[in-house]
Amino acid sequence: MRLIGHDGANFGVVDRETALKKAEEVGLDLVEISPNADPPVCKVLDFGKYKYEEQKKKNEARKKQKVIEVKEIKLRPNIDDHDYDVKMRAMRRFLEEGDKVKVTLRFRGREMAHMELGYQLLQRVKADFESGAKVEQEPRSEGRQIVMVVAPR
Repeated sequence: MRLIGHDGANFGVVDRETALKKAEEVGLDLVEISPNADPPVCKVLDFGKYKYEEQKKKNEARKKQKVIEVKEIKLRPNIDDHDYDVKMRAMRRFLEEGDKVKVTLRFRGREMAHMELGYQLLQRVKADFESGAKVEQEPRSEGRQIVMVVAPR
């Protein structure tokens, strides 16, 4: 095995017993760093400290990643202009934060007879967000509602 000392010095290729003696002399552990290499690489280090630093690195990486959430905006087919503007402002804020937005258009009773009004409304939403977002899932009917998913560009 190839042995690396606790200070980074390379001892070259040595047998297992010699490596264990070197580790014992300095009072540290012998850790196999890359077992698939030819010959395998081992290092003399404090194993507890090594595990602690690995855990710190993993936690740091987890802190930096961004979780993409799917926010939902619920609309009705006969929504008023002002209400529509309020919903679009919320949707724009969600997209700027980097979240996906699921636009759900729900129909009640006789509104089911005019599904084309719902598709027109979703086309309007699509046109309003042409530059800032991309449509990830085109509008599709699911029973009494039409669903569309929009993601930030």
